Amino acid sequence: MDYAQQQRNPGKHLTGFSIVVVLHIILGYALVAGLGRKIVEVIKAPIETKIIEEVKPPPPPPPENLPPPPKMAPPPPSFVPPPEVQIANPPPAPSITVTREAPPPAPPVALAPPPAPAAPPAPAAPRQAVAAQINVAGCDKPEYPAAATRAEATGTTRIRFTVDAQGKVSKAEILRQSGASREHRLLDRAAADALSKCPFKPGTDENGKPVGATAEVDYVWKLE
Repeated sequence: MDYAQQQRNPGKHLTGFSIVVVLHIILGYALVAGLGRKIVEVIKAPIETKIIEEVKPPPPPPPENLPPPPKMAPPPPSFVPPPEVQIANPPPAPSITVTREAPPPAPPVALAPPPAPAAPPAPAAPRQAVAAQINVAGCDKPEYPAAATRAEATGTTRIRFTVDAQGKVSKAEILRQSGASREHRLLDRAAADALSKCPFKPGTDENGKPVGATAEVDYVWKLE
């Protein structure tokens, strides 16, 4: 019978398949019933444990020719008697001898010296030097320059006048200007020229003698 005919007979295939299934069932039962029990018995067997003691090496031999141990001093006694204290007898008190002497004679009475003459009066303090003085009321008032009036320039001009012993002005120096503009310079110049014509009183020294001196004047420029 060829291979094609064998394929056409399905009964033979069913018989072989049944045999294979039965063999697998038997093999599975044997594994479950026999081998499973052995595995459980192996797991349930007691576990034996052993303690391995560490082998210690023998102690080294003692060294030879060692010096003898030092001798300990005996402990001090528990009770030490206090030192003996000697108390010396106090010396006898010195005797006191009282000697009565006659009182000293009274000292002679000294007469008070006559009063000293009154001191002469102190000299009068020297007079101080006096600076020169200006009489503004004795001269004409400085005129306002026209340019300064139009510019409405105002301010204060400080002038130092040097005066000789006769009261005449020898120098006029402007110490502080009334302002920084050209019109303010006109005001300063007008004040110096007009006040130089005022009468001056010369300065005096400590003795009251007329001497040359200086005088400072502040002139205020205001528009009326």
